Amino acid sequence: MDDQHIQYTVVIDGKPQGPYQLEQLKTLGIHTGTFIRIPGMDDYKEAHEFPELRELLGFTYQKTAPQYFASFDQRLLASAIDYFLLTLGYILLVLLGFVFVEDKAARMAMAFGGLPLVPMAKFIYSSMAEASSQQATIGKKLLNIKVTDLGGNQISVANSFGRNLAKIISTAPFFFGYLYSFLNKKQQCFHDMIADTLVVKDRLI
Repeated sequence: MDDQHIQYTVVIDGKPQGPYQLEQLKTLGIHTGTFIRIPGMDDYKEAHEFPELRELLGFTYQKTAPQYFASFDQRLLASAIDYFLLTLGYILLVLLGFVFVEDKAARMAMAFGGLPLVPMAKFIYSSMAEASSQQATIGKKLLNIKVTDLGGNQISVANSFGRNLAKIISTAPFFFGYLYSFLNKKQQCFHDMIADTLVVKDRLI
């Protein structure tokens, strides 16, 4: 869509106003930190984050560290969703295998023998998905949370694998590494601190 035809909703005095077209924004006295949203966006962004507004109003891009962090219950629910989907996929594969296997003992071995593959699949899937441009698994995307580095940027594949591997440390003893998220402002678990990562959420107005 042409920038001139994009409709911008602007937060002025704490209230969303508009929509406005690009040229109209010149008259509103907006500054770099003014919250703005365009159609298709789930969340507001600051004015300096829009390239066309930086060009129009002479702003400079000011990268800021994340300030909104996912809570423990959000992260737990996202993980539960991912495990549910992976387990569902495993069950479907087992049922498909039953079509070709008739022996009862073989079916039992097939059904239970592959269960350890589910957490392994979760480890690989989470590591790849959280290092992707989406920065999130399906569960995290459904809850509008994602994994970033300390500056809010996408993490590398190696860092993502290291982070997920470090979850072993967060589970012992008694999952204290996860519960530690209640004790720090950025709600980091042990594996987040080891990998220098954050789990952030959208800022909604």
